[in-house]
Amino acid sequence: MDFDAFLTADARLVILKELARQPDGRLNETLLTTVLDTFGHRRSREWVRTQIRKLEELGAVKAMEAGTVLIAAITRVGLDHVERRSFLEGVARPSPEA
Repeated sequence: MDFDAFLTADARLVILKELARQPDGRLNETLLTTVLDTFGHRRSREWVRTQIRKLEELGAVKAMEAGTVLIAAITRVGLDHVERRSFLEGVARPSPEA
């Protein structure tokens, strides 16, 4: 795996973990962009949209549009990845809980 693919896989994990932390499992692309920036992934909103769509293809999130904003909602598949029950190709594996 090249470094760009490594960074992308890590960013997808950050997205899933943040969605899993939300009471309703949802966040919009703007908030996810801010969260990614906090974790050192300084990317454009369009790049974040692309990652949400990829996670949707993997079945990890459901994406919906509200006007011009994309909202991601974590699915059982996404939660299973975050909770280490199963793993998704192209998404970094979460570390075991200490």
